[in-house]
Amino acid sequence: MTAGHLRIVVCGAGPASDVTQLIAAATEKSWTAAVTATPSATDFINAETIETMTGHPVRSTYQTSPGGRRTLPAADALVIAPATYNSINKIALGIADNHAMTSVAELIGRQVPTVIVPFVNAALATRVPFQRAVADLRHEHVRVLLGEDDGWEPHPPGSGNDRQKIFPWTAAFETAARLVHESRAVAGDQG
Repeated sequence: MTAGHLRIVVCGAGPASDVTQLIAAATEKSWTAAVTATPSATDFINAETIETMTGHPVRSTYQTSPGGRRTLPAADALVIAPATYNSINKIALGIADNHAMTSVAELIGRQVPTVIVPFVNAALATRVPFQRAVADLRHEHVRVLLGEDDGWEPHPPGSGNDRQKIFPWTAAFETAARLVHESRAVAGDQG
């Protein structure tokens, strides 16, 4: 029996190549996982390794692979990581211009516990559109791991390669699992 199903959306940034760490953190706690990649992220990930670990094809388009299943288990939690400046702004605005963004919009709309871990540099993070996007997502009860309290800050421009090594994959999963536990407790209290 699984503890839950984690849907992972990977965006095109350096840490995406290490998404297997998030999958491993989930499977160690008896969760299943499936990965959807933005079109840019497909260049960063090893789809074959991910598919072996999850048992599900990596989706990046609306089309399924020949013989592939179109549906995945119902998501108990969603983690979007690494989330780029562009993707965070699109998610906040509800722009669903590819399969990954459509999936994210729908899962947030279904109130699936959602965690976003940005991978942005400090120059981008100071932009008003980005700050507004983070605030809007938090207002929608999306947990954005960003800031001193989360131990994850934007990196100085040009230092992304160094920050990639310490990307908070485990913290992302633990936060998602905690949100699921809290939402189940609330639902149990209301039932």
